[in-house]
Amino acid sequence: MLEVFKILADATRLRLLRILRQGDFTVQDLMQALHMGQSRISRHLILMNEAGLLKVEKQGTWRYYRLAPENRFFQKIWPAIEAHLDEQEMQEQDANGILAIMAERRKRSQEFFDQHARDWDVMHTELLNLPDYQSDLLALLPAGGLTVEIGVGSGTLLPFLIDKADRVVGLDQSPSMVTLARETVQHHHLNERVDVRLAEMNHLPLADDSVRTVVMNQVLHHAEQPVDVLREVGRVLAGGGLLVLADLTRHEHDWARDRLADQWLGFKRQELDGWLNEAGMQICTYQEFGGSGSYQGVLLLTAKQNNNN
Repeated sequence: MLEVFKILADATRLRLLRILRQGDFTVQDLMQALHMGQSRISRHLILMNEAGLLKVEKQGTWRYYRLAPENRFFQKIWPAIEAHLDEQEMQEQDANGILAIMAERRKRSQEFFDQHARDWDVMHTELLNLPDYQSDLLALLPAGGLTVEIGVGSGTLLPFLIDKADRVVGLDQSPSMVTLARETVQHHHLNERVDVRLAEMNHLPLADDSVRTVVMNQVLHHAEQPVDVLREVGRVLAGGGLLVLADLTRHEHDWARDRLADQWLGFKRQELDGWLNEAGMQICTYQEFGGSGSYQGVLLLTAKQNNNN
């Protein structure tokens, strides 16, 4: 108990708690947001981690810090602390710092996909050498209703999605990708039942409880904060609605950040379980493909809202 009080008796560590409750950030992110040097930030993070307030997730050469307290005493007092964090000093500066980091990440990602839109499918497949899992993904899709694909890319899945759904909406943050996906829709004469829109995945232009199925195929590892995206998915899914998500399993290919604009080097089931739980959902089915020889591992899962299982 005394150790926790010592940790909390510091303005910088309270600022770090305030930021880390919003998601996962690297030391570099926190340095930029707080305008402090690496040694100072690292020292505080080490103390907070040793006290059981944080969790550290290593991804390649990067380390992501998240608020995941194991200290039972801190867990008990955290709601009272959180209620007053915004009253502490530098709140507006810290909030603006994190918003600037997120905006810069989105800008870089959008510029990358706009530049590489027409050769993206080939780049992604050749660089990562993914196993063939498309038929398994399609087999998980329920029939009927509205299906939304987040991160539609060039639209290669759209003709298959509309075979199951009554209507399909494809969303992407890249104007160039939206243009390609609309060309796919036109080529397959799907205009009456398929719509493609420009949108960010953490701000879906859809009403609450309006979607039967959400499909995310190799998209989540491009998200600045995956839990924010999954919260949005949970918001738009109707009662009994289904998330079908395919993504990379954890790997150590740091080059993917520059060559493929990846924010995350794949995922472990445990962290997806945690994020989905925060978003009010839980995994229904889970399987993995590849991960041996020259193939990059791929995970494929379905999830529903907790109160609909």
